[in-house]
Amino acid sequence: MTDSQITLPAELLPTDGRFGCGPSKVRPAQLQAIVDGGASIMGTSHRQAAAKNVVGDIRSGLTDLFSLPDGYEVVLSNGGTTAFWDAAAFGLIRERALNLTYGEFSSKFATVSKKAPFLADPKVISTDPGTAPDPAALTAADFEGIDLVGWAQNETSTGVAVPVVRPAAAGDALVAIDATSGAGGLPVDISATDVYYFAPQKSFASDGGLWVAIMSPAALERVAEIGASDRWCPEFLSLPTAVDNSSKNQTYNTPAVASLIMFADQIKWMNANGGLDWCVARTADSSSRLYDWADASSFATPFADPAHRSQVVGTIDFNDDVDAAVIAKTLRANGILDTEPYRKLGRNQLRIGMFPAIEPEDVSTLTAAIDYIVERL
Repeated sequence: MTDSQITLPAELLPTDGRFGCGPSKVRPAQLQAIVDGGASIMGTSHRQAAAKNVVGDIRSGLTDLFSLPDGYEVVLSNGGTTAFWDAAAFGLIRERALNLTYGEFSSKFATVSKKAPFLADPKVISTDPGTAPDPAALTAADFEGIDLVGWAQNETSTGVAVPVVRPAAAGDALVAIDATSGAGGLPVDISATDVYYFAPQKSFASDGGLWVAIMSPAALERVAEIGASDRWCPEFLSLPTAVDNSSKNQTYNTPAVASLIMFADQIKWMNANGGLDWCVARTADSSSRLYDWADASSFATPFADPAHRSQVVGTIDFNDDVDAAVIAKTLRANGILDTEPYRKLGRNQLRIGMFPAIEPEDVSTLTAAIDYIVERL
C-alpha cells in the first residue's frame, strides 16, 4: 500500500490536527474573540482607548501569568523576534555578548551581534544539535568583557530546552532569554532573567509580527543608558521608543490588531485555567505521551538527550527503513498538519508542537496514527 492510499480510521484522527511549531494551533475561541470584539476595534485608531485596552490586557495578563517581580515591565513592539534581535544589538549590548548556541534559532542572536559594526564579536559557546551548553557551568573567565549573556529557553529547530538560571559568575551582565517557543509552556522564574523575550505565535497561539520583552530594572536602565549615548538606531528598532510607547499601552507604529486580540484571549484563557503552572502541567502531559511512545517504539527514538527534551517541541527520529517524510505526507493527507522536521536540520524525523492549546489526548491519538501508518507502509 502506498502512502496516498492510507486512510486513517476515525478513531485515529485527533480532534484538531494542527501540530505545528509556529504558527501553532489557534483555539476557535480566539477567532471568535475577533468576531465578537473586533468590530469596535479593527479599522480604528490604535492610539485610542479601545485598541489600547487590548494592549493593556496583554501587559497585565502577562504580569499575572509570569508573576512579575516589582520593577519588571512588559514591553512590546512590532516585528517579531527577528526584529527584537536587531533591537537588542542596538539597545541592550554595550560592547560584547556571550551567546550559547545549539541549533538554528539560538545562533541567530549571535549572528546579528557579530554583524553589528559598533559591537565586538560575540563570544560563542556551542554544542551539537540535540544537546545544549549548561548556563550554570559558566565561569568568571567566560564573562570577562561580557555585558550580556543570552540563550534560548527552547530551541525550536531541535526540540531542546535549557533551564532559565542566572549564572553565578554573570556579575552585572544582563541575562537575555529567547523564549519564543518556551514562554507560556515551560517553567520560568522571571527574576532569573533581565530580558525574557518572545513572539506570540507559539504557546500564545496568535500570529507573528509582534515581540514582547519582559524587562528587569537593570535592563530598563541599560536601555536608557545606551539610548542616551551617541549610538545611532533606527526609530523602528529603538528600545527607548518601545518602552515609552508600551507604558502608554500602544506601539510606535500600527500593530496587527487581530493578532493582539487573539494574544489577549489566549492569555486570559491561560490565567483562567490556573496560570503558568497549569500550562506547564499540560505540556508535560503531552510531551510525556510522545516521549513514552517513542521510547517504547521499535522504529522511533527521541532526538534530544533526556536532560534537555522539550515539553513544547518534540523531535522524534525514525529508523533508516522508515521514511519520516512519507509519514508526514500521509498524516497531512488525513488532515494532520505540520509534523515535518525543521528543514535545515536534515534528519529523518518528525517535529511535534505540544503547546498549551494542543489537547494531550490528541498527542496520544497522533502516536497511534503513526503506528497505523508505519504498519501499512
